[in-house]
Amino acid sequence: MSLVKSISGIRGTIGGRIGEGLNPVDIVRFTAAYATQRRHNLPNNNCIVVGRDARISGQMVDLLVGGTLLGMGYDVVNIGLATTPTTELAVVGNQAAGGIILTASHNPKQWNALKLLNEKGEFLNDAEGKEVLHIADTEDFSFAEVDNIGTLTYTDYLPQHINNVLQLQLVDTTAIRNAEFTVAIDCVNSVGGIAIPALLKALGVNNVICLNCIPNGHFPHNPEPLPQHLTEISDLLRQGKADVGFVVDPDVDRLAIICENGDMFGEEYTLVSVADYVLSHTPGNTVSNLSSTRALADVTRRHGGNYNAAAVGEVNVVTQMKNTNAIIGGEGNGGVIYPASHYGRDALVGIALFLSHLAHKHCTVSQLKQEYPLYFISKNRLDLTPETDVEALLKALKEKYKNERVNDIDGVKIDFSQGWVHLRKSNTEPIIRIYSEAATEKEAQALALQLISDARQIANL
Repeated sequence: MSLVKSISGIRGTIGGRIGEGLNPVDIVRFTAAYATQRRHNLPNNNCIVVGRDARISGQMVDLLVGGTLLGMGYDVVNIGLATTPTTELAVVGNQAAGGIILTASHNPKQWNALKLLNEKGEFLNDAEGKEVLHIADTEDFSFAEVDNIGTLTYTDYLPQHINNVLQLQLVDTTAIRNAEFTVAIDCVNSVGGIAIPALLKALGVNNVICLNCIPNGHFPHNPEPLPQHLTEISDLLRQGKADVGFVVDPDVDRLAIICENGDMFGEEYTLVSVADYVLSHTPGNTVSNLSSTRALADVTRRHGGNYNAAAVGEVNVVTQMKNTNAIIGGEGNGGVIYPASHYGRDALVGIALFLSHLAHKHCTVSQLKQEYPLYFISKNRLDLTPETDVEALLKALKEKYKNERVNDIDGVKIDFSQGWVHLRKSNTEPIIRIYSEAATEKEAQALALQLISDARQIANL
C-alpha cells in the first residue's frame, strides 16, 4: 500500500489500513481538510466542482468526496466522467471556490488521487497545499449541521470545454475539415474515449479510428503514453491506415503523437510543434520545465521570443508563464498549456492546435518533425545510501561546473554548449534523477555518465 501526500494533492493505492493507502477514511479526511482550506480563503463561496477519470475505483472515491463536501456545507457540482482540463474549466465556469479531480493521471489502475484546484481552476500553490496537509494531520475541521448541508447537482461540462477550444482564434476548423484527415486515437479506456471523439467531430474530422475508447477503467496497456506502451496504435499507423495518431493518458492532460509511418513524433515535440504554430501567428515568450527539450528554446528564438525555464511541476510552469507573460508553455511529457484557453495542461487544446498546424503545412507528420532541431533525452538515476547528503552533493556539482551555465531553482541543471544535464532529488525514492539531452543519443548518455561518475566520486558511492 502507498499514500503520497503533496502540495498538489493526495494519491495512493486503493485499500489498506488507515494512513497506508487511499482508503475511505483517508479520502474523507483529506477532502474535509481541503474544504476547510477553501473556506478559510473564500468564506463566502459555497461551491466546489468534482470530476473524475474512468478508473475502477472512481465511483467509490467520487461518492466519498461528494458526500464529504456536502457534509462540510458545500454545494457540489459533479461533472461526472471528465478530463482534468474539463474540470479546471468547470471551476471557472461555475465560479466555484475550487475543484477536486479524481485521477491518478498515468499511474496504473490500483492508484487514484485527489488533485486539488483553487478558484481559478489551477493547482494549489505551495502555501495552500501545505495548509491542507496541516489541517488533515491535525484533523482541524468541523462538519455542517443539518440545516447547512450542501446540495448536489450533476452536469456535463464537456460541451462547454469543446466550445472553448473551437473559439480559440488559432483553431482553424475550416482548414482541418478541408484536409480530410484520418485520425487514429488511443484513449486507454478512460475519459479520453468520450472527449476526444467528440472534439474531433466538432473539428470536422469525419474519419476516426478508435482504439481503447470504452471508459471502463480497464487499461489495455500501461497508461503512461510512452513509446514502449503504444505498439498497437503504432502498428496501425505503420499499415498506412491514418494520417496521424493521438494518444492521451487517463485524465487527458498529456498528448503523444504518432507519425503516419508509425514512428513516434516524440512526447517532447508535442509542445514544440504546437508552440511553433502559435508563435508563427502570435510571437511571444514560452516556458517549459528544466527537464524539457532545448528545442522549445530554439523555436522560440527563431520567432523572436524569449524562453524561460521553470522548476518541474505544472504549478511552477504556470507561475513562470505568468511572470514572463508567456503565450504558450508546458512540459516535455506532452503537456500543452495555452493561456488563451486556460492555465492548465490540455490535450484537447493540443490536438486542435496541432491539426490546425498540420492542415496549414500541407505535409505529413514525419515531414513536420524534420523541421525541428533534433535532440535526444536520456533518463537515468543514481541510487543513494541513507547517509548521502544530497544537498551537499548537488552543491559540490554546482561548484565543479561553475564556469558553465548553471540553474539551481530545482536541483542542479548544467547547460553545456553541446547539451545539458539536470539532476533532481526524488521526493519518493532515495535516488537522484538524472536527465540529459544532446544532439545524439550517444552524446546524451555520455553527458549523463560523466555527471554520474562525478557524483559517485563526490559522495563516495
